[in-house]
Amino acid sequence: MEVIRKIIFYATHVITIAVPFVLWALPSDFFDNGESICLSVRLAGIECYACGLTRATMHFIHFEFAEAAQYNKLAFIVVPMLFMMWIKSFYDIQGKRMPGPIGKLMYPKGAA
Repeated sequence: MEVIRKIIFYATHVITIAVPFVLWALPSDFFDNGESICLSVRLAGIECYACGLTRATMHFIHFEFAEAAQYNKLAFIVVPMLFMMWIKSFYDIQGKRMPGPIGKLMYPKGAA
């Protein structure tokens, strides 16, 4: 059981660390074309708050901030939060905890 837990732990963190590099290697307009897969758009024809967030994130990580804002302004909140999770994965895979006040926010109270 412990081996499975370690495999899941490392797989999760390796994927978390690798995905931004893969997304950055893709062109910024990679997700711009195609149909929406959002359930609220498909079922009700109404855009939700997350509609366009993937496209906005892609433009944000390619430093195309005007395009990111056109797709979804929440990218300016979500991407920095994802960046903190990405940094946390570097610390976690080394068996360390993030320092400072952000580190205190990232771990549950009382966690080792």
